[in-house]
Amino acid sequence: MSDKILLKMENISKEFPGVRALDNVSLEVREGTVHALMGENGAGKSTLMKCLFGIYEKNGGRIFLDGKEVSFKNPKDALEHGVAMVHQELNQALKRNVMDNIWLGRYPKKLGFVTSESEMYQKTKKIFDELGISTDPRTVMSKMSVAERQMVEIAKAVSYNARIIVLDEPTSSLTEQEVGHLFRIIDMLKSRGCGIIYISHKMEEILKISDDITVMRDGTHVITDRASSFTMDKIIRLMVGRELTNRFPEKTNRPAEVILEVKNLSSKHNIVDDVSFDVKKGEIVGFAGLAGAGRTEVIENIFGISERSGGTIKLHGKEVLNRSAREAIKNGFALLTEERRSTGIFGILNICDNTTISNLKKYKKARLVLSDKSRRKDTEWAIKSMRIKTPSQRTQIRSLSGGNQQKVILGRWLLTEPEILMLDEPTRGIDVGAKFEIYQLIVDLAAKGKAIIMVSSELPELLGVCDRICVMSGGKLVGEVDAANTTQEEILALAAENV
Repeated sequence: MSDKILLKMENISKEFPGVRALDNVSLEVREGTVHALMGENGAGKSTLMKCLFGIYEKNGGRIFLDGKEVSFKNPKDALEHGVAMVHQELNQALKRNVMDNIWLGRYPKKLGFVTSESEMYQKTKKIFDELGISTDPRTVMSKMSVAERQMVEIAKAVSYNARIIVLDEPTSSLTEQEVGHLFRIIDMLKSRGCGIIYISHKMEEILKISDDITVMRDGTHVITDRASSFTMDKIIRLMVGRELTNRFPEKTNRPAEVILEVKNLSSKHNIVDDVSFDVKKGEIVGFAGLAGAGRTEVIENIFGISERSGGTIKLHGKEVLNRSAREAIKNGFALLTEERRSTGIFGILNICDNTTISNLKKYKKARLVLSDKSRRKDTEWAIKSMRIKTPSQRTQIRSLSGGNQQKVILGRWLLTEPEILMLDEPTRGIDVGAKFEIYQLIVDLAAKGKAIIMVSSELPELLGVCDRICVMSGGKLVGEVDAANTTQEEILALAAENV
Protein backbone atom coordinates (compact mmCIF):
# COMPACT_ATOMS: atom_id res chain seq x y z
CA MET A 1 0.00 0.00 0.00
CA SER A 2 1.36 3.40 -1.02
CA ASP A 3 0.78 7.03 -0.03
CA LYS A 4 1.34 8.10 -3.63
CA ILE A 5 -1.72 9.94 -4.97
CA LEU A 6 -2.70 8.30 -8.25
CA LEU A 7 -5.88 10.30 -8.89
CA LYS A 8 -6.89 13.70 -7.57
CA MET A 9 -10.28 15.29 -8.23
CA GLU A 10 -10.35 18.86 -6.97
CA ASN A 11 -13.51 20.99 -6.34
CA ILE A 12 -15.65 19.22 -8.95
CA SER A 13 -19.03 20.81 -9.63
CA LYS A 14 -21.84 19.65 -11.90
CA GLU A 15 -25.25 21.16 -12.56
CA PHE A 16 -28.31 19.78 -14.32
CA PRO A 17 -31.49 21.75 -15.07
CA GLY A 18 -33.04 22.47 -11.69
CA VAL A 19 -30.45 20.70 -9.57
CA ARG A 20 -26.83 21.13 -8.45
CA ALA A 21 -25.65 17.52 -8.44
CA LEU A 22 -22.06 18.19 -7.27
CA ASP A 23 -20.87 21.13 -5.19
CA ASN A 24 -17.06 21.45 -5.00
CA VAL A 25 -16.39 17.77 -4.32
CA SER A 26 -12.79 16.57 -3.93
CA LEU A 27 -11.42 13.02 -3.96
CA GLU A 28 -7.92 11.52 -3.75
CA VAL A 29 -7.14 7.88 -4.58
CA ARG A 30 -3.86 6.32 -3.45
CA GLU A 31 -1.87 3.87 -5.56
CA GLY A 32 -2.61 0.22 -4.75
CA THR A 33 -5.66 0.93 -2.58
CA VAL A 34 -9.43 0.52 -2.58
CA HIS A 35 -11.19 3.83 -2.01
CA ALA A 36 -14.87 3.36 -1.11
CA LEU A 37 -17.30 6.08 -2.17
CA MET A 38 -20.36 6.06 0.09
CA GLY A 39 -23.61 8.00 0.13
CA GLU A 40 -27.36 7.71 -0.28
CA ASN A 41 -28.94 7.52 -3.71
CA GLY A 42 -28.73 10.98 -5.22
CA ALA A 43 -25.67 11.90 -3.12
CA GLY A 44 -23.65 12.38 -6.33
CA LYS A 45 -21.36 9.34 -6.31
CA SER A 46 -22.13 8.11 -9.84
CA THR A 47 -22.26 11.69 -11.15
CA LEU A 48 -18.75 12.33 -9.82
CA MET A 49 -17.47 9.18 -11.51
CA LYS A 50 -19.19 10.07 -14.78
CA CYS A 51 -17.39 13.43 -14.69
CA LEU A 52 -14.13 11.52 -14.28
CA PHE A 53 -14.96 9.06 -17.06
CA GLY A 54 -15.92 11.67 -19.65
CA ILE A 55 -19.64 10.86 -19.72
CA TYR A 56 -20.52 14.23 -18.18
CA GLU A 57 -18.73 17.51 -18.71
CA LYS A 58 -18.01 19.06 -15.33
CA ASN A 59 -18.98 22.67 -14.67
CA GLY A 60 -16.00 23.34 -12.45
CA GLY A 61 -12.93 21.80 -10.86
CA ARG A 62 -9.83 19.95 -12.05
CA ILE A 63 -8.75 16.30 -12.37
CA PHE A 64 -5.15 15.06 -12.06
CA LEU A 65 -3.90 11.59 -13.03
CA ASP A 66 -0.34 10.75 -11.96
CA GLY A 67 0.12 14.45 -11.22
CA LYS A 68 -0.88 15.61 -14.72
CA GLU A 69 -4.11 17.49 -15.30
CA VAL A 70 -6.57 15.59 -17.53
CA SER A 71 -10.04 16.19 -18.90
CA PHE A 72 -11.46 13.28 -20.84
CA LYS A 73 -13.71 14.10 -23.77
CA ASN A 74 -15.52 10.75 -23.65
CA PRO A 75 -15.22 7.22 -22.17
CA LYS A 76 -12.96 6.08 -25.02
CA ASP A 77 -10.55 8.88 -24.16
CA ALA A 78 -10.64 7.88 -20.49
CA LEU A 79 -9.99 4.21 -21.27
CA GLU A 80 -7.05 5.04 -23.50
CA HIS A 81 -5.53 7.03 -20.62
CA GLY A 82 -5.92 4.17 -18.14
CA VAL A 83 -9.22 5.00 -16.45
CA ALA A 84 -11.93 2.31 -16.65
CA MET A 85 -15.43 2.13 -15.19
CA VAL A 86 -17.63 -0.92 -14.63
CA HIS A 87 -21.12 0.52 -14.48
CA GLN A 88 -23.90 -0.69 -12.22
CA GLU A 89 -26.19 -0.84 -15.25
CA LEU A 90 -24.34 -2.90 -17.85
CA ASN A 91 -24.39 -1.61 -21.42
CA GLN A 92 -23.16 -4.45 -23.62
CA ALA A 93 -23.66 -5.82 -27.14
CA LEU A 94 -25.74 -8.80 -26.01
CA LYS A 95 -25.97 -10.40 -29.45
CA ARG A 96 -22.19 -10.50 -29.77
CA ASN A 97 -19.84 -12.86 -27.98
CA VAL A 98 -17.63 -12.16 -25.00
CA MET A 99 -14.40 -11.40 -26.85
CA ASP A 100 -16.21 -9.07 -29.27
CA ASN A 101 -17.44 -7.06 -26.28
CA ILE A 102 -13.98 -6.87 -24.73
CA TRP A 103 -12.15 -5.77 -27.89
CA LEU A 104 -14.91 -3.73 -29.54
CA GLY A 105 -13.39 -0.75 -31.36
CA ARG A 106 -9.82 -2.09 -31.07
CA TYR A 107 -9.91 -5.52 -32.66
CA PRO A 108 -6.47 -7.12 -33.16
CA LYS A 109 -5.71 -7.22 -36.90
CA LYS A 110 -3.78 -9.47 -39.24
CA LEU A 111 -2.47 -8.12 -42.53
CA GLY A 112 -3.37 -4.68 -41.21
CA PHE A 113 -7.11 -4.81 -41.81
CA VAL A 114 -8.59 -8.30 -41.14
CA THR A 115 -9.76 -9.04 -37.60
CA SER A 116 -7.71 -11.84 -36.06
CA GLU A 117 -10.23 -14.07 -34.28
CA SER A 118 -7.51 -16.38 -32.99
CA GLU A 119 -5.45 -13.55 -31.48
CA MET A 120 -8.58 -12.05 -29.92
CA TYR A 121 -9.45 -15.44 -28.41
CA GLN A 122 -5.94 -15.98 -27.03
CA LYS A 123 -5.76 -12.50 -25.50
CA THR A 124 -9.17 -12.92 -23.88
CA LYS A 125 -8.31 -16.40 -22.60
CA LYS A 126 -5.07 -15.10 -21.07
CA ILE A 127 -6.90 -12.35 -19.16
CA PHE A 128 -9.61 -14.79 -18.04
CA ASP A 129 -6.99 -17.24 -16.79
CA GLU A 130 -5.30 -14.46 -14.79
CA LEU A 131 -8.62 -13.48 -13.25
CA GLY A 132 -9.87 -17.01 -12.66
CA ILE A 133 -12.83 -16.61 -15.03
CA SER A 134 -13.94 -19.89 -16.59
CA THR A 135 -16.30 -18.45 -19.25
CA ASP A 136 -15.64 -19.43 -22.88
CA PRO A 137 -14.64 -16.22 -24.76
CA ARG A 138 -16.88 -17.34 -27.65
CA THR A 139 -20.05 -17.38 -25.49
CA VAL A 140 -22.80 -15.02 -26.68
CA MET A 141 -23.44 -12.38 -24.01
CA SER A 142 -27.22 -12.83 -23.98
CA LYS A 143 -26.78 -16.42 -22.78
CA MET A 144 -24.88 -15.32 -19.67
CA SER A 145 -26.11 -14.29 -16.23
CA VAL A 146 -25.77 -10.71 -15.02
CA ALA A 147 -22.97 -11.84 -12.69
CA GLU A 148 -21.00 -13.41 -15.56
CA ARG A 149 -21.50 -10.32 -17.73
CA GLN A 150 -20.20 -8.15 -14.90
CA MET A 151 -17.01 -10.21 -14.73
CA VAL A 152 -16.58 -9.62 -18.48
CA GLU A 153 -16.68 -5.87 -17.86
CA ILE A 154 -14.00 -6.20 -15.19
CA ALA A 155 -11.88 -8.24 -17.61
CA LYS A 156 -12.37 -5.50 -20.22
CA ALA A 157 -11.06 -2.92 -17.76
CA VAL A 158 -8.01 -5.10 -17.11
CA SER A 159 -7.44 -5.45 -20.87
CA TYR A 160 -6.89 -1.69 -21.05
CA ASN A 161 -4.15 -1.93 -18.37
CA ALA A 162 -6.18 0.60 -16.40
CA ARG A 163 -4.50 2.41 -13.50
CA ILE A 164 -7.84 3.57 -12.08
CA ILE A 165 -10.83 1.21 -12.09
CA VAL A 166 -14.24 2.39 -10.91
CA LEU A 167 -16.57 -0.37 -9.70
CA ASP A 168 -20.15 0.90 -9.33
CA GLU A 169 -22.19 -1.54 -7.21
CA PRO A 170 -20.12 -4.52 -8.48
CA THR A 171 -21.65 -7.07 -6.11
CA SER A 172 -25.31 -6.07 -6.46
CA SER A 173 -26.10 -9.19 -8.49
CA LEU A 174 -23.40 -11.53 -7.17
CA THR A 175 -23.72 -14.46 -4.81
CA GLU A 176 -21.46 -14.90 -1.77
CA GLN A 177 -19.08 -17.16 -3.74
CA GLU A 178 -18.88 -14.70 -6.63
CA VAL A 179 -18.22 -11.82 -4.23
CA GLY A 180 -15.25 -13.78 -2.84
CA HIS A 181 -13.95 -14.24 -6.41
CA LEU A 182 -14.33 -10.52 -7.11
CA PHE A 183 -12.43 -9.61 -3.93
CA ARG A 184 -9.55 -11.87 -4.98
CA ILE A 185 -9.42 -10.07 -8.34
CA ILE A 186 -9.39 -6.71 -6.54
CA ASP A 187 -6.49 -7.84 -4.33
CA MET A 188 -4.57 -8.82 -7.47
CA LEU A 189 -5.24 -5.42 -9.07
CA LYS A 190 -4.09 -3.65 -5.89
CA SER A 191 -0.83 -5.63 -5.98
CA ARG A 192 -0.28 -4.25 -9.50
CA GLY A 193 -0.60 -0.69 -8.17
CA CYS A 194 -4.11 0.00 -9.44
CA GLY A 195 -6.36 2.40 -7.61
CA ILE A 196 -9.88 1.02 -7.16
CA ILE A 197 -12.84 3.34 -6.57
CA TYR A 198 -15.53 1.18 -5.06
CA ILE A 199 -19.17 2.29 -4.87
CA SER A 200 -21.47 0.08 -2.81
CA HIS A 201 -24.32 0.25 -0.32
CA LYS A 202 -23.25 -2.99 1.37
CA MET A 203 -21.67 -1.90 4.64
CA GLU A 204 -20.07 -5.23 5.56
CA GLU A 205 -18.09 -5.50 2.32
CA ILE A 206 -17.06 -1.84 2.43
CA LEU A 207 -15.47 -2.29 5.86
CA LYS A 208 -13.90 -5.57 4.72
CA ILE A 209 -12.27 -4.47 1.48
CA SER A 210 -11.62 -0.71 1.72
CA ASP A 211 -8.43 1.12 2.62
CA ASP A 212 -9.96 4.61 2.50
CA ILE A 213 -13.59 5.80 2.65
CA THR A 214 -15.20 9.00 1.40
CA VAL A 215 -18.77 9.81 2.39
CA MET A 216 -20.92 12.14 0.27
CA ARG A 217 -24.30 13.67 1.03
CA ASP A 218 -26.54 15.79 -1.23
CA GLY A 219 -23.78 16.44 -3.76
CA THR A 220 -21.20 17.52 -1.20
CA HIS A 221 -18.12 15.96 0.39
CA VAL A 222 -18.70 15.02 4.06
CA ILE A 223 -15.55 13.20 5.15
CA THR A 224 -12.56 11.16 3.94
CA ASP A 225 -10.55 8.96 6.28
CA ARG A 226 -8.86 5.57 6.61
CA ALA A 227 -11.37 2.71 6.63
CA SER A 228 -10.10 1.58 10.04
CA SER A 229 -11.56 4.72 11.62
CA PHE A 230 -15.12 3.89 10.54
CA THR A 231 -17.84 1.66 11.95
CA MET A 232 -21.06 0.69 10.23
CA ASP A 233 -23.10 2.99 12.47
CA LYS A 234 -20.74 5.90 11.82
CA ILE A 235 -20.97 5.47 8.04
CA ILE A 236 -24.77 5.31 8.16
CA ARG A 237 -24.97 8.39 10.39
CA LEU A 238 -22.69 10.38 8.07
CA MET A 239 -24.55 9.20 4.96
CA VAL A 240 -28.10 9.94 6.07
CA GLY A 241 -27.38 12.77 8.50
CA ARG A 242 -29.31 11.02 11.27
CA GLU A 243 -29.27 7.92 13.46
CA LEU A 244 -30.64 4.73 11.89
CA THR A 245 -31.11 2.29 14.74
CA ASN A 246 -32.51 -0.72 12.86
CA ARG A 247 -31.63 -2.22 9.48
CA PHE A 248 -34.95 -4.06 9.22
CA PRO A 249 -38.45 -3.02 10.34
CA GLU A 250 -40.57 -4.94 12.81
CA LYS A 251 -42.57 -7.69 11.09
CA THR A 252 -46.19 -6.64 11.62
CA ASN A 253 -47.63 -8.91 8.93
CA ARG A 254 -49.60 -11.98 9.95
CA PRO A 255 -49.74 -14.71 7.26
CA ALA A 256 -53.24 -16.16 6.86
CA GLU A 257 -54.78 -18.60 4.36
CA VAL A 258 -52.97 -19.77 1.20
CA ILE A 259 -53.67 -17.40 -1.67
CA LEU A 260 -51.21 -18.62 -4.35
CA GLU A 261 -50.44 -22.24 -5.22
CA VAL A 262 -47.73 -23.18 -7.71
CA LYS A 263 -47.56 -26.88 -8.60
CA ASN A 264 -44.93 -28.74 -10.67
CA LEU A 265 -43.83 -25.60 -12.54
CA SER A 266 -41.46 -26.34 -15.43
CA SER A 267 -40.28 -24.28 -18.38
CA LYS A 268 -39.56 -24.86 -22.04
CA HIS A 269 -36.82 -22.28 -22.39
CA ASN A 270 -35.04 -22.11 -19.03
CA ILE A 271 -33.97 -24.34 -16.19
CA VAL A 272 -37.10 -24.39 -13.99
CA ASP A 273 -37.82 -28.05 -13.19
CA ASP A 274 -40.89 -29.28 -11.28
CA VAL A 275 -41.08 -26.42 -8.74
CA SER A 276 -43.95 -26.39 -6.24
CA PHE A 277 -44.66 -23.93 -3.44
CA ASP A 278 -47.43 -21.76 -2.01
CA VAL A 279 -47.73 -18.26 -0.59
CA LYS A 280 -50.20 -17.15 2.07
CA LYS A 281 -52.16 -13.95 2.24
CA GLY A 282 -50.00 -11.44 4.10
CA GLU A 283 -46.84 -13.54 3.77
CA ILE A 284 -43.39 -12.63 2.45
CA VAL A 285 -41.70 -15.62 0.82
CA GLY A 286 -38.06 -15.24 -0.17
CA PHE A 287 -36.17 -17.11 -2.89
CA ALA A 288 -32.48 -17.77 -2.31
CA GLY A 289 -29.84 -19.56 -4.38
CA LEU A 290 -26.61 -19.15 -6.29
CA ALA A 291 -26.47 -17.37 -9.65
CA GLY A 292 -28.16 -19.51 -12.29
CA ALA A 293 -30.17 -21.45 -9.69
CA GLY A 294 -33.47 -20.53 -11.34
CA ARG A 295 -34.86 -17.97 -8.87
CA THR A 296 -35.60 -15.29 -11.46
CA GLU A 297 -36.83 -17.87 -13.95
CA VAL A 298 -39.52 -19.08 -11.51
CA ILE A 299 -41.15 -15.68 -11.12
CA GLU A 300 -40.76 -14.93 -14.85
CA ASN A 301 -42.67 -18.15 -15.54
CA ILE A 302 -45.40 -17.16 -13.12
CA PHE A 303 -45.65 -13.72 -14.75
CA GLY A 304 -45.94 -15.13 -18.26
CA ILE A 305 -42.64 -13.81 -19.59
CA SER A 306 -41.35 -17.36 -20.17
CA GLU A 307 -43.43 -20.17 -21.62
CA ARG A 308 -44.23 -23.03 -19.26
CA SER A 309 -43.90 -26.66 -20.32
CA GLY A 310 -45.85 -27.91 -17.33
CA GLY A 311 -47.40 -27.04 -14.01
CA THR A 312 -50.33 -25.02 -12.71
CA ILE A 313 -50.77 -21.66 -11.00
CA LYS A 314 -53.82 -21.13 -8.78
CA LEU A 315 -54.96 -17.85 -7.25
CA HIS A 316 -57.66 -18.18 -4.60
CA GLY A 317 -58.04 -21.81 -5.64
CA LYS A 318 -58.77 -20.98 -9.29
CA GLU A 319 -56.27 -21.72 -12.04
CA VAL A 320 -54.80 -18.73 -13.88
CA LEU A 321 -52.87 -19.16 -17.11
CA ASN A 322 -50.81 -15.93 -17.21
CA ARG A 323 -49.83 -16.52 -20.84
CA SER A 324 -48.40 -13.00 -21.07
CA ALA A 325 -47.40 -10.13 -18.81
CA ARG A 326 -50.59 -8.30 -19.80
CA GLU A 327 -52.71 -11.24 -18.69
CA ALA A 328 -50.71 -11.60 -15.46
CA ILE A 329 -51.29 -7.92 -14.59
CA LYS A 330 -55.02 -8.36 -15.28
CA ASN A 331 -55.03 -11.35 -12.91
CA GLY A 332 -53.50 -9.29 -10.10
CA PHE A 333 -49.79 -10.08 -10.47
CA ALA A 334 -46.93 -7.57 -10.57
CA LEU A 335 -43.22 -8.10 -11.26
CA LEU A 336 -40.38 -5.75 -10.44
CA THR A 337 -37.54 -7.05 -12.63
CA GLU A 338 -33.87 -7.43 -11.71
CA GLU A 339 -32.51 -5.41 -14.65
CA ARG A 340 -34.29 -2.06 -14.33
CA ARG A 341 -32.41 -0.41 -17.20
CA SER A 342 -33.20 -3.04 -19.85
CA THR A 343 -36.56 -4.35 -18.59
CA GLY A 344 -37.82 -1.78 -16.09
CA ILE A 345 -37.53 1.87 -17.07
CA PHE A 346 -38.42 3.76 -20.23
CA GLY A 347 -35.30 5.92 -20.24
CA ILE A 348 -36.46 8.76 -22.50
CA LEU A 349 -39.82 9.13 -20.73
CA ASN A 350 -40.36 11.24 -17.65
CA ILE A 351 -41.18 10.21 -14.07
CA CYS A 352 -44.92 10.64 -14.54
CA ASP A 353 -44.98 8.47 -17.68
CA ASN A 354 -42.87 5.75 -16.06
CA THR A 355 -44.97 5.72 -12.90
CA THR A 356 -48.36 5.42 -14.58
CA ILE A 357 -47.57 3.38 -17.71
CA SER A 358 -48.73 0.02 -16.29
CA ASN A 359 -52.10 1.41 -15.26
CA LEU A 360 -53.19 3.57 -18.21
CA LYS A 361 -56.78 2.28 -18.29
CA LYS A 362 -57.35 3.93 -14.92
CA TYR A 363 -56.58 7.36 -16.37
CA LYS A 364 -58.79 7.24 -19.48
CA LYS A 365 -61.39 10.01 -19.55
CA ALA A 366 -62.18 9.55 -23.24
CA ARG A 367 -61.31 6.83 -25.72
CA LEU A 368 -57.93 8.33 -26.67
CA VAL A 369 -57.39 10.89 -23.90
CA LEU A 370 -55.68 10.39 -20.56
CA SER A 371 -56.38 12.47 -17.48
CA ASP A 372 -53.15 14.33 -16.72
CA LYS A 373 -54.60 15.47 -13.39
CA SER A 374 -55.11 11.88 -12.19
CA ARG A 375 -51.70 10.80 -13.48
CA ARG A 376 -49.98 13.71 -11.74
CA LYS A 377 -51.82 12.96 -8.50
CA ASP A 378 -50.73 9.30 -8.49
CA THR A 379 -47.18 10.23 -9.47
CA GLU A 380 -47.02 12.69 -6.60
CA TRP A 381 -48.14 9.90 -4.25
CA ALA A 382 -45.35 7.65 -5.56
CA ILE A 383 -42.72 10.41 -5.21
CA LYS A 384 -43.72 11.14 -1.62
CA SER A 385 -44.27 7.58 -0.42
CA MET A 386 -41.10 6.27 -2.10
CA ARG A 387 -39.12 9.40 -1.21
CA ILE A 388 -37.95 9.72 -4.80
CA LYS A 389 -35.35 12.44 -5.32
CA THR A 390 -36.26 14.22 -8.54
CA PRO A 391 -36.48 17.89 -9.61
CA SER A 392 -40.01 17.30 -10.96
CA GLN A 393 -42.43 14.77 -12.41
CA ARG A 394 -41.32 15.88 -15.86
CA THR A 395 -37.68 14.88 -15.33
CA GLN A 396 -36.48 12.06 -17.59
CA ILE A 397 -36.08 8.92 -15.49
CA ARG A 398 -32.66 8.13 -16.99
CA SER A 399 -31.24 11.23 -15.27
CA LEU A 400 -32.08 9.85 -11.81
CA SER A 401 -29.77 7.69 -9.73
CA GLY A 402 -30.23 3.93 -10.01
CA GLY A 403 -31.91 3.68 -6.62
CA ASN A 404 -34.40 6.42 -7.41
CA GLN A 405 -35.22 4.69 -10.70
CA GLN A 406 -35.96 1.54 -8.70
CA LYS A 407 -38.31 3.47 -6.43
CA VAL A 408 -40.22 4.80 -9.44
CA ILE A 409 -40.75 1.26 -10.76
CA LEU A 410 -41.91 0.01 -7.37
CA GLY A 411 -44.37 2.90 -7.16
CA ARG A 412 -45.60 2.02 -10.66
CA TRP A 413 -46.47 -1.53 -9.64
CA LEU A 414 -48.13 -0.52 -6.39
CA LEU A 415 -50.50 1.71 -8.35
CA THR A 416 -51.81 -1.42 -10.14
CA GLU A 417 -52.93 -2.69 -6.69
CA PRO A 418 -51.64 -6.25 -7.21
CA GLU A 419 -52.56 -9.23 -5.04
CA ILE A 420 -49.29 -11.00 -5.80
CA LEU A 421 -46.23 -8.74 -5.79
CA MET A 422 -43.02 -10.37 -7.08
CA LEU A 423 -39.79 -8.49 -6.42
CA ASP A 424 -36.52 -9.50 -8.10
CA GLU A 425 -33.60 -7.91 -6.22
CA PRO A 426 -35.82 -5.02 -5.02
CA THR A 427 -33.04 -3.15 -3.20
CA ARG A 428 -30.27 -3.67 -5.74
CA GLY A 429 -28.16 -0.52 -5.84
CA ILE A 430 -30.19 1.23 -3.14
CA ASP A 431 -28.67 2.94 -0.10
CA VAL A 432 -29.20 1.81 3.48
CA GLY A 433 -31.72 4.53 4.34
CA ALA A 434 -33.85 3.89 1.27
CA LYS A 435 -33.53 0.13 1.80
CA PHE A 436 -35.20 0.44 5.18
CA GLU A 437 -38.03 2.44 3.61
CA ILE A 438 -38.58 -0.25 0.98
CA TYR A 439 -38.39 -3.03 3.58
CA GLN A 440 -41.00 -1.15 5.62
CA LEU A 441 -43.18 -0.75 2.56
CA ILE A 442 -42.92 -4.49 1.82
CA VAL A 443 -43.87 -5.39 5.39
CA ASP A 444 -46.74 -2.86 5.35
CA LEU A 445 -48.08 -4.33 2.09
CA ALA A 446 -47.93 -7.81 3.57
CA ALA A 447 -49.72 -6.53 6.69
CA LYS A 448 -52.52 -5.34 4.38
CA GLY A 449 -52.87 -8.85 2.97
CA LYS A 450 -50.65 -8.74 -0.09
CA ALA A 451 -48.76 -11.94 -0.94
CA ILE A 452 -45.13 -11.12 -1.70
CA ILE A 453 -42.42 -13.19 -3.40
CA MET A 454 -38.96 -11.70 -3.01
CA VAL A 455 -35.82 -12.84 -4.85
CA SER A 456 -32.56 -11.57 -3.37
CA SER A 457 -28.85 -12.38 -3.45
CA GLU A 458 -28.45 -10.75 -0.02
CA LEU A 459 -29.07 -13.41 2.61
CA PRO A 460 -29.27 -10.92 5.53
CA GLU A 461 -32.03 -9.16 3.60
CA LEU A 462 -34.03 -12.37 3.14
CA LEU A 463 -33.56 -13.30 6.80
CA GLY A 464 -34.53 -9.82 7.98
CA VAL A 465 -37.66 -9.34 5.87
CA CYS A 466 -39.13 -12.72 4.89
CA ASP A 467 -41.31 -15.21 6.77
CA ARG A 468 -40.17 -18.25 4.77
CA ILE A 469 -37.31 -18.80 2.38
CA CYS A 470 -37.37 -21.21 -0.58
CA VAL A 471 -33.92 -22.32 -1.70
CA MET A 472 -33.23 -23.05 -5.39
CA SER A 473 -30.38 -25.05 -6.91
CA GLY A 474 -30.00 -26.20 -10.51
CA GLY A 475 -33.55 -25.20 -11.40
CA LYS A 476 -35.07 -27.24 -8.57
CA LEU A 477 -36.57 -26.22 -5.26
CA VAL A 478 -34.23 -28.05 -2.86
CA GLY A 479 -35.46 -26.76 0.47
CA GLU A 480 -37.72 -24.45 2.41
CA VAL A 481 -36.77 -22.86 5.76
CA ASP A 482 -38.39 -20.67 8.38
CA ALA A 483 -36.59 -17.31 8.21
CA ALA A 484 -36.76 -16.84 11.98
CA ASN A 485 -35.10 -20.19 12.71
CA THR A 486 -32.40 -20.61 10.08
CA THR A 487 -28.91 -19.33 9.31
CA GLN A 488 -26.98 -18.13 6.27
CA GLU A 489 -24.88 -21.29 6.51
CA GLU A 490 -27.93 -23.55 6.29
CA ILE A 491 -29.24 -21.68 3.24
CA LEU A 492 -25.87 -21.79 1.48
CA ALA A 493 -25.54 -25.52 2.15
CA LEU A 494 -28.92 -26.13 0.52
CA ALA A 495 -28.08 -23.82 -2.38
CA ALA A 496 -24.94 -25.85 -3.17
CA GLU A 497 -26.77 -29.20 -3.38
CA ASN A 498 -27.09 -29.49 -7.17
CA VAL A 499 -24.02 -27.47 -8.12
